[in-house]
Order: sequence, then structure tokens, then C-alpha cells
Amino acid sequence: DVQLVESGGGSVQAGGSLTLACEFSGSTYGNCMGWFRQAPGKEREGLAALYSDGSVKYADSVKGRFTISQDDEENTLYLQMSDLKPEDTATYYCADADYHASWRPSCASEDAYNYWGQGTQVTVS
Repeated sequence: DVQLVESGGGSVQAGGSLTLACEFSGSTYGNCMGWFRQAPGKEREGLAALYSDGSVKYADSVKGRFTISQDDEENTLYLQMSDLKPEDTATYYCADADYHASWRPSCASEDAYNYWGQGTQVTVS
């Protein structure tokens, strides 16, 4: 089974930066990996997706401020976040779409993912 462990969350002032890390293991199919967040009382929101061919997709809300990347040697997925705003406050999750299928949902959608980390809290004040 795939295991995902996020780290790097914390409290930061508006305008500041944070980098989240997601250590992963057991991944086989490598369809895509993504970052999501969920604020209290809100639905989970897709932020960034990294496809197996190296292409990336960002939500409009974070485009130009957040960067998704992966270190294959370290088996770690990153989310670099800058110019943080109070509305970025949420629990952040990494996810892995690790399965074989002739078709899958868009990697921008949580429906594409079958493995999730436990989440890491980001608070922007």
C-alpha cells in the first residue's frame, strides 16, 4: 500500500512562505500526485497536480504563488507556498493516484486519488 506523510505546516504571517513536504512510499503506477486543502466548514479544494510526464496544473487561487515539485531520489512531493494570505489557512493534504485504469478523473479532482496523507495544518494570520 501507498503511504503518505505530510510535514512542514505551521503558523506564518501574511505575506510569508512555507514549504510542505510529503514523503511517499509504495507507489507503483505513478498516474499523478496532488496537493489539496480543506478549511473548516468548506469543501476540500484541489491546489496543484503533478502528472507522471512532469506537467503540472494549478488552481487559479494559488497560481503564481504555489509551486508543486517532486524529488524522486527522496520520494518526496513538495508544495512551496509564498505570499500567503489568511484565506490560505487550512489543513493541507497530499494525495496519490496509484492504480491501473484505462480512464481516470482529472488529477485536478479529488476523485482521481485513492491514497491520502493525514494532513498538516497551515495557519496564516
